[in-house]
Order: sequence, then C-alpha cells, then structure tokens
Amino acid sequence: MGNEAELYIKGNEVETYLEKFMATLVAKNPHEVEFHQAVREVVESLAPFLLKHPVYTKLKILERMTEPERVIMFRVPWINDRGEVEVNKGYRIQMNSAIGPYKGGLRFHYSVNLSILKFLAFEQVLKNSLTTLPMGGAKGGSDFDPKGKSDNEVMRFCQSFMTELQRHIGPDTDVPAGDIGVGGREIGFMYGQYKRLRNEFTGTLTGKGFDWGGSYLRPEATGYGTTYFAQEMLKTRGESISGKTVVISGSGNVSQYAVEKVNQLGGKVVTLSDSNGYIYDKEGITAEKLAYVMDLKNVMHGRIKEYAEVYPDSMYCENQRPWGVKCDIALPCATQNEINEQEAIMLVSNGCICVAEGANMPSTPEAIEVFLKNRILFGPGKAANAGGVATSGLEMSQNSMRIKWSPEEVDAKLHSIMKNIHTTCVEYGTQPDGYVNYMMGANIGGFIKVANAMRDQGLV
Repeated sequence: MGNEAELYIKGNEVETYLEKFMATLVAKNPHEVEFHQAVREVVESLAPFLLKHPVYTKLKILERMTEPERVIMFRVPWINDRGEVEVNKGYRIQMNSAIGPYKGGLRFHYSVNLSILKFLAFEQVLKNSLTTLPMGGAKGGSDFDPKGKSDNEVMRFCQSFMTELQRHIGPDTDVPAGDIGVGGREIGFMYGQYKRLRNEFTGTLTGKGFDWGGSYLRPEATGYGTTYFAQEMLKTRGESISGKTVVISGSGNVSQYAVEKVNQLGGKVVTLSDSNGYIYDKEGITAEKLAYVMDLKNVMHGRIKEYAEVYPDSMYCENQRPWGVKCDIALPCATQNEINEQEAIMLVSNGCICVAEGANMPSTPEAIEVFLKNRILFGPGKAANAGGVATSGLEMSQNSMRIKWSPEEVDAKLHSIMKNIHTTCVEYGTQPDGYVNYMMGANIGGFIKVANAMRDQGLV
C-alpha cells in the first residue's frame, strides 16, 4: 500500500473518532457551544495521538476528562444600594484533580453560564498541567456584573457569594483566583468573608493583596508570561520583540502588563481596546501613557475612548476591534472568540508573523485554521497565558511555606516556567516539515501528564 493510501486511511480513522466523540459529547451537553468548541479543538489535536496509544481510549481517559468531577450551582442573593433584593447565579466547576487541588479563576460577568465555565475549566486542566506545578483544573463565577456597581454593592455580593462557595473550597481542595470582573477588590472582599466564616488564615484564594499573603508579580504574571512566550516563539525564527509593532486587545490587567513587558523588550504597542472600541496610537503606548491607562481602568473604571481625549495624536475607533491595524505581533488579551476568520486573514495580509493568546480561546476555529495554514507562529491560550496560573501556583507555595520571594525570584521562576512550556509545545508539536504546531503541542503535552495520573489512580 502506498504512502498516500495509508495517510488516507489514517485520516479517515481520525475523522471518524473525532466525529463520534463529539456527537456523544454534544448529546450529553446540549446547547453548550463554547464547551463544544473548546473540546473539539483539543480532540482534533489529540485524536492521532490517541489512536497510536489505545490504552488511553480503552480507559476512556478523554471521556472522563471532559466530564467535570463536580458541578456546583447556587443562588447568590444580595441587597443593592437602593435597598432592593437582587439574585444572581453562582457556579464552581471542579473539573479534574488528578495532579493536584482544583485551581482556576472566578469570573463575574453578565455572560457567564455553564457552557463558558465548563470550557474554561477544561482548558484550565491542560493549562495547569503544562506549568508542571501540582494543580488540577477548575473555574467558577457568576452572572453578576461589577461594572456600574458601588464598592458596597460589590462587597455585599462577594460576601454572599463566598458564604456558599466556602463550603466547597480550601487550600488542599480548591484554590480559586481572579478572572474577568474579579480583581484585587473582589478577591479581598471574598477572602475576608472566607476567613470570617472558616476562622482560618490559609492560602485558599490567590491574587491576594501583597500585605496579606499575595505574591510579587501576580498582577503582572499573565501579561508578562504571554509576552515571554511570544519571545520564545520568535526566537525559533531568529526574531525578537525588539523593534516590532504590536497590537494588543483589551485594556485590563493582562493587556496592561503585556504592554509593560513589550516596552521593556523593545517593542512598540499601538492599540488597546474595550467592549466599545479600540484606540490606535501610532507613536506607541509609552510607560507614561500606560500609567494613565492603569489609572483610567483600575481606579476611575473609565472607558478606553478617554485615552484619545487625553492624547489627541491617537484615534478612537468605535465598535471595532484592532485586528485591521498593521502589525508584526498580535496579542489578543480581551475575551473568547474576538478574532474571527476575516480578522485573521487581515492580520496575516498585513504582515503579522506571531499571535500569542493572552485571553482564553480568543481565536475562533476558523481564525486558527488561517494562522496554521499560513504557517505563522500561533501560541494558544492554554500555553501562552499560563503565566497567571503559574504565578498563582507560586503564591500557593509561598503561603504553604510561610515565606515571600522577591520580585526578581518570582520573575525568574515565571520566565523559566514559560520557557519550559514552550519546550513542551515544541517537543509534541513539531511537524515533519519543521513547523511547530503549538496548539497540538500544548494539547498533547498538557494531556499526557493528567492522563497518566488518571491511569495510576484507577477508575475514580
């Protein structure tokens, strides 16, 4: 039989396995489109590997990994400033604890639902595995939206939310962190309520304030890590961030510190965005301008369009995303599915050579296909943005040992972790023609550690 015929048969086997697996998953989890998308992207990478290693399919490892160990849903009643009763939904998806206690963020946003949290929890399992730290995967949150709420309203909500969540978490069970809508303020309110109810001071939440158990560089970690990962990818082609034009979406924590690290490495960031539009500053977002953005978003809770009012040489593009701006590097750091196929084509056409995902699943499957087809460097979120949870893991270690590492120590450990993740992706993702499929490498590399742990621990 010729090579072409053999490849055709193997391709058919992979397609049959993929479609059968997805049909079963969709039937068991109807209407959860984000979850279906995340799982399909992983199974497409894993299917050839699984067919070569049937021990994993015999034990139904992937079927077990895509079924949460536990799903917790609860109501969250609270009182607004007008004295009216409000009711939100609370969630915690405890996805997999094969390699360590559950670990993953809490998201407060009106879009939060079971599908989004299951997709995030599933991605978190693989991401945490890639860090090499002993952390399982989880995700949680609420459809509560902190935007437009007073500090007192946010505090009352967080206290009510934690009153129920505290029953299900702990330093050796489940360690939540922040995510969209959950920053230092929200973590503080939740940790205070946890401590009050449990009468213990432990490392149960990460992203804590520096004076009460937090780690240096935790706020910076995801943005820094994404930039480090992009730098490692560029090195494989003899390139670096220095002298490159960078387009970044979002204007929150991840985006802010990605700008900071790009600037430190000699690149020039020309865009930031929020849900209403983006700003374009052809001169670059300097350290001084970034300080203004941090004050605008973190203190004043303003909108990014105000940047263009303060810096009139820049321009604000309403109800648009920044992917039509000419750049060398794109760092999507806002939210899921923010780069579609047409936007991916624009990026490639405009000379973009590297995309590193600071957000979780910001590129649609069609966009990813464009990146891979054009052989550009594409770092998926589970690898590129793992710096945040890696530093959360370092915060857990410091809490357990009752010590605090210096900023330099934490940064060195973070940089080392991101280099190791890149090495893993190269090991499992290098194609016969030498192109590195980082998505395949991340999926296989993250899967193997969890899968082997599940094999060792029996049918649980």
